[in-house]
Amino acid sequence: MLKALDYAEQSICFFEEERILSVRQMILSKSKEDRDKALAKLLPHQKNDFVEIFKIMNGLPVTVRLLDPPLHEFLPKSESEINDVAKSLNLSTEEVEVRIGELHEHNPMLGHRGCRLGISFPEIYEMQCRAIFEALIECKNKKLKPIMPEIMIPLVSTEAEIKIMKDLVIRVARQVQDENKAKINFLVGTMIELPRAALKAKDIAKHAEFFSFGTNDLTQTTFGISRDDSGKFLNDYIENKIFDIDPFISIDEGVGDLIEIATLRGKKQNKKIKLGICGEHGGDPKSIHFCSKTGLDYVSCSPYRVPVARLSAAQAELKK
Repeated sequence: MLKALDYAEQSICFFEEERILSVRQMILSKSKEDRDKALAKLLPHQKNDFVEIFKIMNGLPVTVRLLDPPLHEFLPKSESEINDVAKSLNLSTEEVEVRIGELHEHNPMLGHRGCRLGISFPEIYEMQCRAIFEALIECKNKKLKPIMPEIMIPLVSTEAEIKIMKDLVIRVARQVQDENKAKINFLVGTMIELPRAALKAKDIAKHAEFFSFGTNDLTQTTFGISRDDSGKFLNDYIENKIFDIDPFISIDEGVGDLIEIATLRGKKQNKKIKLGICGEHGGDPKSIHFCSKTGLDYVSCSPYRVPVARLSAAQAELKK
């Protein structure tokens, strides 16, 4: 049965004042040693985040997307921010500015983000996974309802990427289990948000227990259109009947074809795989009916859109 769920961006907490300096230290560090020091400062914050989330969810499944935003979003911009980071790393402001320049990307949404970050700097994802698993142990010790975290690897396009990332998650889980002499249960899955991932879903499903179709990015990468910039010309496309509706509002048939292909190929490889979408399309009635017809298990969307999504999901199920 198709379900409607709300969806929260876990990465937002990194921008909080008390931890953004450590995040910037992590990104701008040139050595693994300095990066590990910054991550050690972030670990308690992340663990507390997950403890609070698990308490609130009270036994319900929790999907955690590992760090995904482009690095440029975290970089210091003002002179005072640059000075603070330089001081914390024992570097000159000039050295920090050079490092910022080295990290500059012309198209950051297609750059060093998602699992690519985890491949380059596995210690970042290791910290996040440790925070999740240590939070699980703490909740278990407090006799709270057990949680089944679903750890989502973002921006995967190849089988090798998800295999490497899943191995990392399992390795950290075993470490935490051994340290605490406690069993940890979890799932590992991925976001399907790139056309190649959709087409190679059969291979990716060998290592994934769930797919979450990231329809915002899948639409961007299928059309080669930036969602942030498309407002300048999409009305022209609608007026000229190129589009019936903004494809960032309702799932386009081409994007839908990719979702259908990935669904069929993923299920062929793994009959038990759980399938859903995350993105603003999850609150659009037409898109929800498409998801139900395609055989997805859930849609997720912003909390304020949940009432409409739940009604549409129920209507879609009744039409089957």
